[in-house]
Amino acid sequence: MASHRRPKQPSRARVTLLTTAAAAAVALTSQAANAAPSEKPSKDEVKSKVDKLYEDAEQATEKYNGAKEKQEKLQKEISTIQDDVARGQQELNELRESIGQAAAAQYRSGSIDSSLQLFLSSDPDDYLDKASTADQLSAQQVESLKKIQDKQRELAQDRAEASDKLEDLSSTRTELGKKKKEVQAKLAEAQKLLNTLTAEEKAALAASDARASRDAGERVDLGNTGAASGRAMAAFQAAQSKIGSPYSYGATGPSTFDCSGLTSWAFAQAGVGIPRTSQAQANAGTRIYSQSDLKVGDLVIFYGDQHHVGFYAGNGQVLHAPRTGTVVRYESINNMPYQFGVRI
Repeated sequence: MASHRRPKQPSRARVTLLTTAAAAAVALTSQAANAAPSEKPSKDEVKSKVDKLYEDAEQATEKYNGAKEKQEKLQKEISTIQDDVARGQQELNELRESIGQAAAAQYRSGSIDSSLQLFLSSDPDDYLDKASTADQLSAQQVESLKKIQDKQRELAQDRAEASDKLEDLSSTRTELGKKKKEVQAKLAEAQKLLNTLTAEEKAALAASDARASRDAGERVDLGNTGAASGRAMAAFQAAQSKIGSPYSYGATGPSTFDCSGLTSWAFAQAGVGIPRTSQAQANAGTRIYSQSDLKVGDLVIFYGDQHHVGFYAGNGQVLHAPRTGTVVRYESINNMPYQFGVRI
């Protein structure tokens, strides 16, 4: 006989689980269908973000430059102190040797009572001369001992100073490494953004930069503004000779430059030493707050943290090394937030 048993009904828990899973699947499918595909940033958006990253990289570059300058200064100071210590140790050794020789001579001559030595002497006058010399030698020994003590204290101070500077040098090198990585990270991030562009978009940006540099080099009217001074003009003319040279962070010429690298190099060609970083250059001379008072060859400081510097070129133009991907060129002073000029 055929079985008439009713089929087993699914349990309530099983029904609930299947219903929930189905609802979730429907929801996910609906979300996937309604989700808009992520939009690729436009060429202008990429350029804006890249320009900001380059500015951030330049900020980090000036901090890197400051740490590098401090490192070089500390290395020179440590070298000088170590030379002083070496010379001082040689002087100390010579003083000790002279004391040792005198002590050995006294030991060899014995320590006979002076009245007995006079009685036994076959030549009292000769003895008296020798006795006088012995008294002088004793005074010289005392002076030598004092010199030894002074030299020992001086060497101890020099060694302590060298130790402090070596510790400072170690922390400066650590800071230098961090700043270098920070610059490199910003530049790598900018390159990653540029790599999202098509070949045509990259070519268009490159052509735009090249055109801006070419126009800035060939078609700028500098007017007839006077020079700040003879040495300022000499520095400005040295910078002019580098128009078209590529920007490179940390570079001080003669083929590549960053912003403060160009200005410090140019003044060096005029026989004038100025600090390495833009922040230090901001305090290197007399500040000129009104743009109308600027003269050719004045330094021009930009941004609130003073991380960019160039030369005033006249007629509202500056000559500077702008950023990564550009070259030394003229540019309107109004393209960046002007802070003040500096007359060296």
